[in-house]
Amino acid sequence: MLRKTYQGASSPALEDFDISIGTGEIFGLLGPNGAGKTTAISIMSSLFRPDSGRVTICGVDILKYPNQARKLFGLVPQDIALYPNLTVRENLSYFGRLYGLKGDRLKHRVRECLEFVGLEEKADKRVFTCSGGMKRRANLAAGIVHKPRILFLDEPTVGIDAQSRNMILEKLSVLKQSGTSMIYTTHYMEEAQSLCSRIAVIDQGRIIAQGLPNELIEQHPGCRDLGDLFLKLTGKQFRD
Repeated sequence: MLRKTYQGASSPALEDFDISIGTGEIFGLLGPNGAGKTTAISIMSSLFRPDSGRVTICGVDILKYPNQARKLFGLVPQDIALYPNLTVRENLSYFGRLYGLKGDRLKHRVRECLEFVGLEEKADKRVFTCSGGMKRRANLAAGIVHKPRILFLDEPTVGIDAQSRNMILEKLSVLKQSGTSMIYTTHYMEEAQSLCSRIAVIDQGRIIAQGLPNELIEQHPGCRDLGDLFLKLTGKQFRD
């Protein structure tokens, strides 16, 4: 089980955190602001070290073998992780080279990813000139350029137009069908209910519910959907 306390904090950001996901599964990690979702993603993607606990990806311990593990996963962070003065194509080529792609294989994979997110005609635009939706789609493409086995997505559809959001959700379903596993955080409950085969609700650093969305809803009388369940478990008080 993972545990993490930040220096100077009076309570853990993450405590007794324990999940597992299968091949081709989208696992939803839901929680209010400050609940510990991004901390969990950061630890699982080797950006932070936990105080205790371990993370394995396809049998590889990321704390012992981080370089080997990083080839197995992709990260699509909430903040756009692209170089603004480079073009979309240049960004994908750069991240592809970081994962060891080169030559014709790199060019082919960059072209595939551009087509996958509908940016082949915008590939030579500098990122800072792109719309919010285009940046989000390019952010996804950068996370999958090396064909990861598991993908960590931290609110990948936040703040974008309906068309880009719809495309991203459709493409995640395609990735799922191809066998890519995903851990997905979102504040959009309808996304989680339609995409995720299982979810965990986290609050104040602890998982307070975990299981199949429909089964969790049925276990709580008066809850019609995941939105109702989320508010019942975490409360209606603002988390600023």
